[in-house]
Amino acid sequence: MAMEKRFHKKNPSGHKHSHSMRNSRRSGPFPSMKPEIAPSLKHVLAKIGRPSYAPFVPDVFQLQALSAIGQNDCLVIAPTGSGKTWIAREAILSIMNKGGRAWYASPLKALSNSKWVEFGLHFDPENVGIITGDTRENTEAPIIVGTTEILRNQLYDAMHQGLDLNCDLVILDEAHFLGDADRGVVWEEIMIYLPVRVNLLLLSATIGNGDEIAAWLTSIRKKTCTVVREEKRPVPLYPMFLHPSGCLHPFLDGKKAGSAVCEFLKKDKFRHRGSHRPPDYAGIIRVLERFNLLPAIFFLKSRAECDTALSCRTGLPPLKDNDAFADDLYDLLERFPSLGSHRQIKALRNAGLAAHHGGQLPAWKLLVEEMMNRGHLRVIFATTTIAAGVNFPARTIVLFNSDQFNGHDFAALSATEFQQMTGRAGRRGQDNIGFMLAVQGRFMDLGHIKEMLSAAPEDIMSQLKNDFAMVLNLMLSQTPADVKKIFEKSLAAWQQNKIDKKSMPAADMLWKDFSLHLKFLHGEGFVDAAGRLTEDGRWAARLRLDYPLLVAECLREDAFPVDNEKLLAAIVAVFAYDRDDEIHLANAELPHKLMAALRKMLVAVRPMSRRLQSAGFKSPQLYPSAGVAMYYWARGRSWDDVIKTTDAGEGGDTS
Repeated sequence: MAMEKRFHKKNPSGHKHSHSMRNSRRSGPFPSMKPEIAPSLKHVLAKIGRPSYAPFVPDVFQLQALSAIGQNDCLVIAPTGSGKTWIAREAILSIMNKGGRAWYASPLKALSNSKWVEFGLHFDPENVGIITGDTRENTEAPIIVGTTEILRNQLYDAMHQGLDLNCDLVILDEAHFLGDADRGVVWEEIMIYLPVRVNLLLLSATIGNGDEIAAWLTSIRKKTCTVVREEKRPVPLYPMFLHPSGCLHPFLDGKKAGSAVCEFLKKDKFRHRGSHRPPDYAGIIRVLERFNLLPAIFFLKSRAECDTALSCRTGLPPLKDNDAFADDLYDLLERFPSLGSHRQIKALRNAGLAAHHGGQLPAWKLLVEEMMNRGHLRVIFATTTIAAGVNFPARTIVLFNSDQFNGHDFAALSATEFQQMTGRAGRRGQDNIGFMLAVQGRFMDLGHIKEMLSAAPEDIMSQLKNDFAMVLNLMLSQTPADVKKIFEKSLAAWQQNKIDKKSMPAADMLWKDFSLHLKFLHGEGFVDAAGRLTEDGRWAARLRLDYPLLVAECLREDAFPVDNEKLLAAIVAVFAYDRDDEIHLANAELPHKLMAALRKMLVAVRPMSRRLQSAGFKSPQLYPSAGVAMYYWARGRSWDDVIKTTDAGEGGDTS
């Protein structure tokens, strides 16, 4: 192809947040930013450079973990970049050499995609398959990479069919997700359902109560779970503060806040002067470039901010001609030809800037990751997605907010979230030192950042809870009595037994809630009087959706336009859309057929939705606009055109 060869607390600030960037065209709050450093930083910045070459020698903790997982289960708690993936690769190799199979599961499609590519290069592509909500390739390979939800669903299938899981080793990366309020239940289910013969390797940088988790696993799986810890960062972290003038200062003086931070907090003028204006990203990049602190990851609040920040390229000098940059980009665009016209390609090619978040196409994210890993980018503007394991660290990470969106609201950064982000600072084998830079702004509490710098990893608490998808799938293979035993094996029951023996046992509470779900399902005809799934219940279980009853009701009411594939895609998109806001439709003229199909679906599900709410269960908000966006695409409009006429993210989500 022809191409140009150039190279969980409450929010401490008390402010309400907006996902929009209405003020993005205003001048930034750093009108006269001049790159300078405090004298005390000179000796620190002098350490910047590449460490001398040394042949790879496994660390003691890596060898300990390999020895443990070869016999039983193992929980590895070690800093980001310390070599946990090496442990996973060696464990997989050991299993393959014995003719076995391995399953690597992560919480994020982006991380799974990254590991699929990495493992394919290491083990050969024919040996590695991937299964996520987006991609299914080479699914019979001896190594499967995928998301935890897919692995959990395979365990459901195995239990239902009375078969063993076709796997000999399971690796759960980012294992601290066991404590995630929304998705931790999936991790706990996997640990409970996994056959004992399959060894379990858990990897995390941030688990405070590792011994407790290991003791629980040992108790329910009847095999030892060894905890292996490494506390030393592979690359030391130095925290800094950027004064609005453009001067870099140490963030800490010993264990106390540095003098510049203290003085700035006392004056506190910035919070009230121009606090609604976006940062001067170009000015900050110039400061970092002046002192050899690039490449950097700028962690921003939303996907929209990441995309909008790319406009700062107009305030930066273009990249110098670089043959390696041009050759690598050329090769990547040969692999992904459609990305040659990507709306953000100019920022990447001309300024070395890129946005990376969950609303983008997987191919674009892979291209960005490759260009960053090859040292070609100045800055990536990112949401916290990449903090959770995607492997492209930087010399510097820049924080503009002391809080983040947790899926429901904005809350102060937890120790786990903070450590995930700062773990990206410093590239093993490429940097002698890594940096965190705090930039004051509307949603930045410097005092909270100081607390997080010395905060211990948080304890994981059980998040096991019932929903209709879980109840239906358990009833495919279990009797109610069996389910009660599963609850007795839960981490929730284990932890409560240690903390509070006077309250109702957690297993009993889970069982009581399960019974309420079962009663509702019986009333709706999904479960019979004996507690067994009816035919409707069996196919509803196989939907594998968060809210299967609404889709099931549509099927019962014949509300799916099965004779029109374009309309069918639109209706399914309404149920698949997982954001909490509407997609904006610019000057949309809706075809009568589409409006009629959407109306029929909404009328069909409304009674079920009301019955769910009356019984005390959650019923999701449905957004028909997601179906409209899908219909545009199904009718033949390019996805780029759909993005332009709506605010749908290119990956299918809004920003």
